[in-house]
Amino acid sequence: MKQRTLFIGTAVLLAIAFALGITLYKSQKNEQAAQQVTQNKEALVRFHSPTLGNANAPVHIVEFLDPACESCRAFYPFVKEIITSNPEKIRLTIRYAPFHTGADEVVKVLEATRKQGKYWESLEALLVAQPQWALGHAAHLDRVWPFLEGLGLDIPRLKEDMKSPELAKLVQQDLEDVKALNVRGTPEFFVNGRPLPEFGPDHLKKLVDDELAKAGAGK
Repeated sequence: MKQRTLFIGTAVLLAIAFALGITLYKSQKNEQAAQQVTQNKEALVRFHSPTLGNANAPVHIVEFLDPACESCRAFYPFVKEIITSNPEKIRLTIRYAPFHTGADEVVKVLEATRKQGKYWESLEALLVAQPQWALGHAAHLDRVWPFLEGLGLDIPRLKEDMKSPELAKLVQQDLEDVKALNVRGTPEFFVNGRPLPEFGPDHLKKLVDDELAKAGAGK
């Protein structure tokens, strides 16, 4: 009986120690990530980064996105809902982390549509149609064009704009910032410079709500 009680007591203590260890690990990891962002603050947002929402919004979400990433596609409606539910309170900035093969060319497509004032419509259209052009963990540029029809784009001009060295430099800068900030997967979110404590839409919402509350801008 005593051995059984001792075994149970030991098991409980080990479970507690394990849970505390996990908590401490996550805390240290998040602290390190936050320090890294502080040290590389200028790498978080560049002047060329697409931005949506009130420039003076109290909450700023920075999303590192790969247009060929399935998780980015799944998150997009959720991010859009957060912004819609908090008018004038949230600003979204998109950074690129084109990890999938060929995704850098799709980034150039998006940036070329931006020159025609059709960036956000094009981003949404391509994310919705992603299963049709992102196959086998690779982006297939030749499959992208049909999904941009109907947006009022000048496609020949767009294809020409994609060749601009300026866009190649933009992609390279974002990739350098990805490395500096230790972004290893997509989507990766930072809210007012704070990284997500854990991956998932609930964690993003909580972080946004916390920052809204801090700013006195909560509902």
